[in-house]
Amino acid sequence: MKRLAVLTSGGDAPGMNAAIRAVTRMGLANGWQVFGVRHGFSGLIHGEMEALGARDVGGVMQLGGTLLGSARCAEMKTEQGQLEALRQLAGRGIDALVVIGGNGSQTGAHALSQRGLRVVGVASTIDNDLLGTDITIGATTAIDIALESIDRLGVTASSHQRGFFVEVMGRDCGYLATVVGIAGGAEAIVVPEQEITPEAVAAEIRDAYQRGKTHAIIVVAEGAHYDADALARYFEEHEARLGFDMRVCKLGHVQRGGAPGAADRLLATRLGAAAVQQLDAGHHGVLVGQHGGELCTTPLAQVVGATKPVDPRLLAMAAVLAR
Repeated sequence: MKRLAVLTSGGDAPGMNAAIRAVTRMGLANGWQVFGVRHGFSGLIHGEMEALGARDVGGVMQLGGTLLGSARCAEMKTEQGQLEALRQLAGRGIDALVVIGGNGSQTGAHALSQRGLRVVGVASTIDNDLLGTDITIGATTAIDIALESIDRLGVTASSHQRGFFVEVMGRDCGYLATVVGIAGGAEAIVVPEQEITPEAVAAEIRDAYQRGKTHAIIVVAEGAHYDADALARYFEEHEARLGFDMRVCKLGHVQRGGAPGAADRLLATRLGAAAVQQLDAGHHGVLVGQHGGELCTTPLAQVVGATKPVDPRLLAMAAVLAR
């Protein structure tokens, strides 16, 4: 019998469980014996895997996180770690692997693919920074969670005529901050791709107050040169001159833990099923994603080591609409 393994790696994302479910059930339907790997590449290297049946993945679509667990794994970057991973798979007669995760995860997937394993990646990261797909599993839910928080902060900020630096996840990519900032009506958006000085942020806030606004929301990506803490320190040091009472709210991992919305459940299901279909068709060494609503594949070699930048047109539009 054909055997494949599935793992989730890196940061968890709402919708990962739906993808695991789809891989498992599509695999079983197509004649594969499916194994779930615990704790990502670390579990793969240490042989933490078990067979999955259809009932093992029942009732999981609505759950956040990942039922298989996830972990960072420095060993996977080494030749020894990669060879041990292959040895663990070969010892169980497994010759195909589905990797659900973001850039770091797909880097590991590519390394194993280069060593001859049949690997298909599934695009999953709340940062939505992977090349080869318009949207990644988890991003939509993370946006909705952050947006709800910003709506709540806007109410209290208006009551006290106060400003907030709201920090969202996004170490290398400002997609989350940009979309949340636009949808949340932020006065300014601070992202890694477009440097902005504290004085420029202060000017945006000053302009907002002069236009009659009663509060200010500044959405900041965690990877920006001036993150929320750095901006808050600057404003505190220059409070007498700037005259703004600014607070910091870091949403952080709150964005990861929500139950996946309908869009993420559907996307994860489509991508997970497509990963198995790619293996059945003899295609591997690719990432499964979605472009223009249609499923697509991109060679892992083109995906790893690259980051999809935020669309500058969105940032330009946000600046206009904030007025």
